[in-house]
Amino acid sequence: MIAQDIFLPRDRALWEEAKPYLNVRNNDEHTIIAYALAQVLLREIPEADPDVVLPAILLHDVGWSRVPKDLLLLAVGRRPTRLDLVRDHELYGVDIARENLERHRLEGVDIDAVCQIIDGHDTVKEDKNINDAVVKDADKGWRSTPHGMRTIAGWYDVPVTEVLLMLEERSNPVMLTAPGRAQA
Repeated sequence: MIAQDIFLPRDRALWEEAKPYLNVRNNDEHTIIAYALAQVLLREIPEADPDVVLPAILLHDVGWSRVPKDLLLLAVGRRPTRLDLVRDHELYGVDIARENLERHRLEGVDIDAVCQIIDGHDTVKEDKNINDAVVKDADKGWRSTPHGMRTIAGWYDVPVTEVLLMLEERSNPVMLTAPGRAQA
């Protein structure tokens, strides 16, 4: 499975431009899997708009590229100490995503709606609308995949059982949609 097999043809140009920004913390692989999870959620939640959800999930983590690498792990995990960096990555992400989206001007894509989702996708726990809920669930749903659990375990050099505790405590309780909760 490669990215080109996952992304809709319309979104491939966004992906190509986003890749250099996603070469941080396995965000390239995370994005591919989260995009696929979003596609599954969209089939279960027909009122959500794929023209907003899919570009948003594809671009949601590009802002991590502007956070110093030596600080990244302080922003995530069971006991993060630098939540300000989570907010920073969202704000950086909005800027990068807007530039990418404006350059490509994809038909049917509401740039403002996509950027509104990226702004707050991690720091705002409530959903702003159904599109935001689908993006949040696809993003956090990655953590429950075998790839997500192995990646997180590697970041912290902990066993997968420790990751399962983190999921149980921090991720699964904040899933927003019934299909998202079922995936987790």
